[in-house]
Amino acid sequence: MTVDSPAIRVSHVSKRYRLGGPGEPYHTVRDALVNAVRAPKKIFSLPRPEDQFYALRDVSFDVRPGEVIGIIGRNGAGKSTLLKILSRITFPTEGMVTLRGRVGSLLEVGTGFHPELTGRENIFLSGSILGMKRKEIDDKLDEIVKFSEIERFLDTPVKRYSSGMYVRLAFAVAAHLEPEILLIDEVLAVGDAAFQKKCLGKVSEVAGEGRTVLFVSHNMAAITRICRRALLLEDGNVSCDGPADAVVETYMSSITGSRTRADLREVKDRRGDGSLRFLDIWIEGQDGQHVRTARPGQQIAICALYELQADPGHVSDLNISFAIRSMWGTGVTNLNNRINHFKFGPEIPRRGVVRCTIPGLPLNAGRYHIGIYAEVNGQIADWIRDVLLLHVEPGVYFEGGMEMDESYPFFIDHSWQLKSDRP
Repeated sequence: MTVDSPAIRVSHVSKRYRLGGPGEPYHTVRDALVNAVRAPKKIFSLPRPEDQFYALRDVSFDVRPGEVIGIIGRNGAGKSTLLKILSRITFPTEGMVTLRGRVGSLLEVGTGFHPELTGRENIFLSGSILGMKRKEIDDKLDEIVKFSEIERFLDTPVKRYSSGMYVRLAFAVAAHLEPEILLIDEVLAVGDAAFQKKCLGKVSEVAGEGRTVLFVSHNMAAITRICRRALLLEDGNVSCDGPADAVVETYMSSITGSRTRADLREVKDRRGDGSLRFLDIWIEGQDGQHVRTARPGQQIAICALYELQADPGHVSDLNISFAIRSMWGTGVTNLNNRINHFKFGPEIPRRGVVRCTIPGLPLNAGRYHIGIYAEVNGQIADWIRDVLLLHVEPGVYFEGGMEMDESYPFFIDHSWQLKSDRP
């Protein structure tokens, strides 16, 4: 492979699936021959367009050797399908993929290991599939086991592993057996926070060694930290390809847009048991008008309209949070009524508006995403991430203050004093 040759070339790749319908009955060879005589045209007929679904459509891009690329997009955009094609788990319906080098992949939990084999045996199996010799795998074994933190369970069949143990071993194998191309899906989200941090550090190390990495994640902070370039997939198409920071900003803006309020009634991507549902969310300025921009130090209020599905008389504890995150997914703060010991009630209306007032907005210039969360009687009722976008414009923080350098994310109100230390 020459320096100029791409490590990965994806040329006009499409992946078409046939939408499911009633299950087809089992047919014998005789049944097939009889059907061929009765309806010969049916054998050669193609699925109707309405019975087809394109997970990917005409996707093309090149990845240079040593390049680390993040792949982002909403659920169902085609990210995992693309990685399965690159891993040769499935084949494209149209187009061609060229891979130059050994490929190691870490996809969903359960892929790549044989459940009846032990952890040790699966390490050697994975290495053999990658084309490594036994001595090469032996040289890496201690390092893999130490990284995965499963020394005690190394000779236990992996079918008895927890999902966290499975991911730790799978990542350790994928990262340490030195494939030239490493494909990582969102599977890292299964691990605990400490191991995720450890994995991200290893991905950065692998990237520094000149290996090619494709990293699928919903963690925008990790994407911008590890990757210089990113691809945004929308409905199976590459809608944006460029510097990671710019692509992430485009993606996050597409989620929340420039609305002054968001209708939450039709939002599908939410969690909770539904005992409370948020219907609307908006931001008010000091005059009570809806706003989507604010200046540092300005008073704003984040408001939400909710409706209880449960009997209000049975609601003894209501907890509501507004989470504010940066454009890259980093948590900035969580505004929660429990923090300042505010309790809703004693009577909670079936339908009402909650309002959280911030007297002096301490955020520096930038774009921030607001998520919303409700807990009823200790159970998650409704939880939606990134439902509204707040633009904070450059400006003076507090009266008599000065404009802040935008490299600092937020400002803490404070006071100064100077006095002589002489008696």
